[in-house]
Formats: sequence, structure tokens, C-alpha cells
Amino acid sequence: MGKCVWITGASSGLGLHTANALRQNGFTVVAGARSFAKPENCTDDRCLPLDVTSDESVSAFVKKALQMTGVPDVLIHAAGVLNLGACESYTDDEIRLVMETNFFGLTRMVRQVLPLMREKGKGKLVAFSSINGLLGIPFEGAYTASKHAIEGYLECLRMEVKPFGIEVMTVEPGDHRSGSSLYRRHGKQMTPQSPYWKAYQRGTAVIDHDEKNGSDPARLGRKVANALQKKRLPCRLCIAKWDQHMAVILHDVLPVRLFSVFIASYYSKKTKPDQSEKGTVL
Repeated sequence: MGKCVWITGASSGLGLHTANALRQNGFTVVAGARSFAKPENCTDDRCLPLDVTSDESVSAFVKKALQMTGVPDVLIHAAGVLNLGACESYTDDEIRLVMETNFFGLTRMVRQVLPLMREKGKGKLVAFSSINGLLGIPFEGAYTASKHAIEGYLECLRMEVKPFGIEVMTVEPGDHRSGSSLYRRHGKQMTPQSPYWKAYQRGTAVIDHDEKNGSDPARLGRKVANALQKKRLPCRLCIAKWDQHMAVILHDVLPVRLFSVFIASYYSKKTKPDQSEKGTVL
């Protein structure tokens, strides 16, 4: 096949599983992640350090990747972080980190790579949004805002770049068993003194339970790889369990107040303690 893919956030979570699936399907993969700054974290010689919150790091990654493979056929932005907290309680720094990684990290990569693809006359741009790009849930306000931003940005980008032979796909994962607690943070002000504390404990317990019992991340990687091999790239690829697909449908058809009651009640239920490893939706 010989197709070349550059992918961000490739050291863990859904980015790692996607990179692995691409390699298994014959793609040449240049993987970027902050942790690749340490040689012991690199799986092969096409792992490059990349901090998508830094213009300098993005420029250095693009320069080195070009030397390795030339202009990529596909750019995938999978880098992401999640900060759990009440909307009122987020600090500016907490919101900025989520937006800088999830959204502005995408726009930095696009600014660097899109001109190369446009000159080449073809290319594919893929970015990971989330089910949270389609609806909101309690205590994921910053993450949900970043994913809604990605949804809107890619919708506009898709129309703008089509005349240049460039396709755009939005990947919308539901809960998956993947990731690292390093990318799943808790707001500094979420303490027992917070007026949201009890609701926060219940809500994040449900989130944690759903992630631990989520879908197979390797399956998601295979679906992304399969989509990239189609003659025409899908505009959206929603990969989630049936109940999360149903939640998206209900979000669109129910009155806002009724849907809000439905979601709020789900995230206020009690869950049984689970000692398994934490995951994160990226």
C-alpha cells in the first residue's frame, strides 16, 4: 500500500491503537507524542517527540517527518486530555490546557500540514472528536467544549479544502478501554469543600465505570484504518456502543429540558466500586 500517515497523541490510548492498526494494514506511520522525547518510550525509529501545544515543537516534528517520508497522505490528530470538574470551578489554566491540546493542537497541525497537501493536490485530514462533541455530560465541560470546537472547525474545513482534493473525517468515539491517568485529570477546586462535591463524586464514578467497561480500542483502530482505505473518506465515523448512539439521537429529538433531566439522572446514579485501572476517552 505504501500510504504515509502522521499521527499525534500516538503513545497511548486511542492514538496508540490507531497507529498500531495502521501499521498492521501496511501504512507507513510517523508517530508523535510528548513522551517520545525519551528514547525508551519509542517503539521504532519513526517515533518523534511532539507537543501539540507548542508551535516550535510542531514545526520541528513536521521538519523531521518530512525528511523521513515526504508529504503525508494522511494527518491524524488524536492528541487529547480530559479534565473533570464543575464548569464554575475550572481555572483558566485548566481550560487552556484542554483547549490547547485538543483544539488548538489540531489547528497548529493543520496550518503546518495542509499547505503541503494542497501543493501535492491531495490528502486526508482526520481528527478525533468524541461523543462529547455531539452532546454534553456533567463535569466534562472543558473537554466537551473542546470537542464541540473540533466538530465546528472540521465542518468548515471540509467545505474549504474539497476543491483542493483534500478530504476531512471526524472520528467520534464513545467510551473505550484505553488511555492513561496522566491524560485524565481532576480540577484543582474539586474538593470536599466544593458545593458540587457529592454530585461530582457520583458523576465521575459513573464516567469511570463506563470507561472501564467501554469498547475495545483495537477495534476502533481497525475501523479508522479501514475507513482510510475506502475510495471516499466518510465525513464522520462514530464508534460507540448502541446506548451511546441512542443518546445522540435522543439529544437531537427530545426537548432540551427533558434530555437534560435524562442525562443528569444517569450521571447521578450510584455505581459499585471498581478497582480496575482507569481509562480515558480520547
